[in-house]
Amino acid sequence: MALKYWKKKRANLVCTVLILSVMLLNSYFNAPILVDVKASARMEDGIVKGSARMEDGIPMILAISNKYVPSKSEKYILDHSTDLGYASENNPMGCDIWKNANDSLANDLKLYQTDIDSHTAAIEVFKALPDLMKLIIKSSKDDASGGYTNTSRDKICNLTRLHPDGLQALFPSNQLSFTPSGGYIEPLLPPMRDSKICTEGRHFMSLDYLVHDFEHMCRKLKPTSKRIFIDMGASLTFHGNAQPAVTLLNLYEKFGFPFDHIYGFEIKETPPEEVYGRLLPEKYFPSYHWINVGVNHTEGHRLNPLYSILSKFDEDDFVVVKLDIDTSFIEVPLAHQLLEGGTDGIYHKLVDHFYFEHHVHLGELKRAWGESMKGSIKDSLELFYGLREKGIPSHFWP
Repeated sequence: MALKYWKKKRANLVCTVLILSVMLLNSYFNAPILVDVKASARMEDGIVKGSARMEDGIPMILAISNKYVPSKSEKYILDHSTDLGYASENNPMGCDIWKNANDSLANDLKLYQTDIDSHTAAIEVFKALPDLMKLIIKSSKDDASGGYTNTSRDKICNLTRLHPDGLQALFPSNQLSFTPSGGYIEPLLPPMRDSKICTEGRHFMSLDYLVHDFEHMCRKLKPTSKRIFIDMGASLTFHGNAQPAVTLLNLYEKFGFPFDHIYGFEIKETPPEEVYGRLLPEKYFPSYHWINVGVNHTEGHRLNPLYSILSKFDEDDFVVVKLDIDTSFIEVPLAHQLLEGGTDGIYHKLVDHFYFEHHVHLGELKRAWGESMKGSIKDSLELFYGLREKGIPSHFWP
């Protein structure tokens, strides 16, 4: 009896010390320190609540950040956006921070770009995974305990790791931001796409700047989850043979996330025989829904996909939304509907990732975007930051 008592006291003491240490590190590095998250525990007002897996009487979970944590560089840019000229609608250059920034920021960005290059290289050599959902369903059926356990989940989700020590190990500069719902994510940085456009004058349609924490996403999947991709602005001809949306779908598939349903809204008339006969890769036939009409931003309208499609799914489903219709008076209200959350904040609970090409006044894109530009870089930074704070991991789309 006494031995049990002291083991429990030791566990509580160790847990308290470790949590305090993690909180201090979080404060110092301005980033979440997550250690072996293996249970349904959570942080509330600095206190771990819920159950944690025990090994030798020691809780394996230390701390989970339950709020959005921007990287140091992202926070600096947000706090100094006006001083950096990003509140202007005179088409300021987003690349200036990569060229003329103060020494500290310039050094952080240089280190971060090195990390991104390593991340891109790791993705290129990563061996494509089978459908993780099939593994999860099989595990749930085979598990002797009659359910999908933490142990079986860890075994499956660890397959998505680009590095044995996790995604953050590829980013020694500690410049990733963190969303509780999506895990680690790229910081919000001008010029709102691949920074190599600043140095090489190309890569405008590259997705290499995006960071996805597939291990974190996998841990949220359940055997009953459906994987949904809602594409507003689904032209398969606009970018020739290099379609960014298809590149994104291929990336998700490589990490074991093929989508069960893909809803493609596109206003430009394209006959189904053209879409399915020539443009769409055949592997997407079982899941693709070609909806050849424009979207409507009116709340409650049947052609508003947030209302007619998104709201019909469940919090356990994995839902990705892309918005790129090059029409500010429609797409900006839709983005703000996501920010506002819909009825009872349901959109914040349903959307797992959001991609949006926000046409604001940005010098590097003024020729391409022309009269569609509305608002400032600062407006865009604040919109995306707000979405992330509300629980929607949001990415600038090229």
